[in-house]
Amino acid sequence: MGVDLILRDMCRWQAKFRAFGLRIGYVGHYCWAFLFFPVTRASTILPLVGLTSESSIKYHIWLGHVSNFCFLVHTVVFLIYWAMVNKLMETFAWNATYVPNLAGTIAMVIGIAIWVTSLPSFRRKKFEIFFYTHHLYGLYIVFYAIHVGDSWFCMILPNIFLFFIDRYLRFLQSTKRSRLVSAKILPSDNLELTFAKTSGLHYTPTSILFLHVPSISKLQWHPFTITSSSNLEKDTLSVVIRKQGSWTQKLYTHLSSSIDSLEVSTEGPYGPNSFDVSRHDSLILVGGGSGVTPFISVIRELIFQSQNRSTKLPNVLLVCAFKNYHDLAFLDLIFPSDISVSDISKLNLRIEAYITREDKKPETTDDHKLLQTKWFKPQPLDSPISPVLGPNNFLWLGVVILSSFVMFLLLIGIVTRYYIYPVDHNTGSIYNFTYRVLWVMFLGCVCIFISSSIIFLWRKKENKEGDKDSKKQVQSVEFQTPTSSPGSWFHGHERELESVPYQSIVQATSVHFGSKPNLKKILFEAEGSEDVGVMVCGPKKMRHEVAKICSSGLAKNLHFEAISFNW
Repeated sequence: MGVDLILRDMCRWQAKFRAFGLRIGYVGHYCWAFLFFPVTRASTILPLVGLTSESSIKYHIWLGHVSNFCFLVHTVVFLIYWAMVNKLMETFAWNATYVPNLAGTIAMVIGIAIWVTSLPSFRRKKFEIFFYTHHLYGLYIVFYAIHVGDSWFCMILPNIFLFFIDRYLRFLQSTKRSRLVSAKILPSDNLELTFAKTSGLHYTPTSILFLHVPSISKLQWHPFTITSSSNLEKDTLSVVIRKQGSWTQKLYTHLSSSIDSLEVSTEGPYGPNSFDVSRHDSLILVGGGSGVTPFISVIRELIFQSQNRSTKLPNVLLVCAFKNYHDLAFLDLIFPSDISVSDISKLNLRIEAYITREDKKPETTDDHKLLQTKWFKPQPLDSPISPVLGPNNFLWLGVVILSSFVMFLLLIGIVTRYYIYPVDHNTGSIYNFTYRVLWVMFLGCVCIFISSSIIFLWRKKENKEGDKDSKKQVQSVEFQTPTSSPGSWFHGHERELESVPYQSIVQATSVHFGSKPNLKKILFEAEGSEDVGVMVCGPKKMRHEVAKICSSGLAKNLHFEAISFNW
């Protein structure tokens, strides 16, 4: 009798232990229902909650950590449970009519590889391993879906469906070569690339653009900050690239050589759905190093708005911290080279620049520290950057999503009614568990492919005439020989070419050597204004310091917003 009670208690405990393993797996599954929304770059959902794909990456990371932790606990619990009941070989079982455990085991192995290589310490040191390992997500989804079955997979299907629509449209956009017009090599060894774009391509300040250079890497895409304004510069788009890491080092070497053309593909731009730069009475922009680059697009947008006499512009204070004096060349990018005095006369801009590692201005400037501009010859296959679905891109994206999902529901209904249902109810057997979920994935991919391809090709045909005009414009750009000129910070007013914008920057700038900005003092000095917008982009410590000051409550007129591109 005592033995029976012990066995009964043991069975009850084992059942509870198994139930715990199942429930922890459910938690991870619920995380998967939202995992792919943040990485859907052209999402129609993120703007509804005031997010961009870049600012929401952290939610993808958090959900990934929680889901992988839950799945790891789920796996360990079941391994212990099977060991207790002497069924450890269940780990490798592939049941035709029930949950295939082997599929879950394979998914877990892939998931651990993705998880470990995505940890910050690993990702920053071995980015390429992280990048290529992360592309195993396709296999991860397949084996995970097979493990959980079609019913549970349909619970998380919406975010995966939207992600794959976005991924396929990005692929279609990236098949075109983008027209690279010029490259500026800054004295700080950073780059500004300027591309041709269609006048119908609109984006907001602080947006980013993904670049792919096949001669450097066949697979890698990297995001860079856009410094131009789509309203001010209607036919060109510029990005700044900091020389950091092997990919950007190779790009810098390519552009510094004697090449006269470079094959580049682009994705984007991606950014906030709306960005009202004049909603505050004053703007304080705090940037560290290359963190000043998003604010260049903000200032250029203000220049465009200044052309409307009825628009009231905020006073702008740009606070920037650089390690070395030559990094001041970033400020040479604030104004477009073809800007006139009248265009910037209404802009009340003040710049406080801090050089933290040098106590005084260098006395000499080497030749290799000159600001170089390199122009590239147009190639027959080059085309200006344009929205993937043409004008009204978001409207047509909605059409793609709606049509593909309706098509999927119709096809899955037909297959279930006329193929799967007869097997289940007429033959006396149960339709294969794995085949059910494979049908769901296959039909989903087919519908995305058909709907996206048809609308993409149709819109491409509709915009063909505009593309012809743009291509003529691209081909007619006069090729110029590379030029070198001293930056405004290194030879002052000796610059004759482009002297108006650069001398304006010098006059608006105060340079402080050997110190860091006293952010608390700077922010509290703005207390006289009724409404002060504070934006910060730079190192994590700087962002947190500004956020702490703004949230302290000591100055109630400060409205904080952080821009972060650090994953």
